[in-house]
Amino acid sequence: MPDPTRPRASLRTAVVWEVLQDALDRRVKATGRDALDVLDTGGGSGNFAVPLARLGHRVTVVDPSPNALFALERRAAEAGVADRVKGVQGDVLGLFDVVERGGHDVVLCHGVLEYVDDPAEGVRNTVAALRSEGVLSLLAAGVGGAVVARALAGHFKEAKQALEDPDGRWGGGDPMPRRFTADQLTALVEGAGLAVAAVHGVRVFADLVPGVLVDTEPGALDALLKLEAAAAELPAFHAVATQLHVLGETPGAAEV
Repeated sequence: MPDPTRPRASLRTAVVWEVLQDALDRRVKATGRDALDVLDTGGGSGNFAVPLARLGHRVTVVDPSPNALFALERRAAEAGVADRVKGVQGDVLGLFDVVERGGHDVVLCHGVLEYVDDPAEGVRNTVAALRSEGVLSLLAAGVGGAVVARALAGHFKEAKQALEDPDGRWGGGDPMPRRFTADQLTALVEGAGLAVAAVHGVRVFADLVPGVLVDTEPGALDALLKLEAAAAELPAFHAVATQLHVLGETPGAAEV
């Protein structure tokens, strides 16, 4: 679950957590195992891995940053789940140098495809890490969210550049190497042999609403969370979401 002590952070993760926890519950029921084997590619300091371990699952985090893995180790220890969290240095394109093929019930690929040279290969690797009945949680930056954000900031040329650029970048100073549309992400997932179970827009409104309003207006945070949840599944809002979440299932899992 999202950390209740970090309410603003919950705006960024609530939709993904709801979809992911439902998928985990379905895999637990289908497998008859309370503890699933989860692989978190690019999982960093454990924003998802540690809460998943708190739920009882075994989580392997693959990340290229030694500093992030050190923070992960400390965070897991503080949460009392060090025995269920393992961090290894590596990346999604060299995934099978550090983990086994076909050994995981669930694979997370969050904030990874934006930075790799070959997103299609990255998705294929995550799928190859799944068991015959498994689930992929894919989260990546959305083009439309960047266009809207630049336009609302008054940077109209940059907004147009992001709209027209093949990688969805607004210029040379853009820190994001690549952004995606929902169609592009679903094509990557389907091209790797998975069925698309769900597509959600993430942070449709959260990045556009002034922080002072959310922090000071009574009930604003809860109302905004409910609005995000309501809009997340509607295709019309996928086009303006800051991030896009795609849940993919292997053919075996999709039949359960």
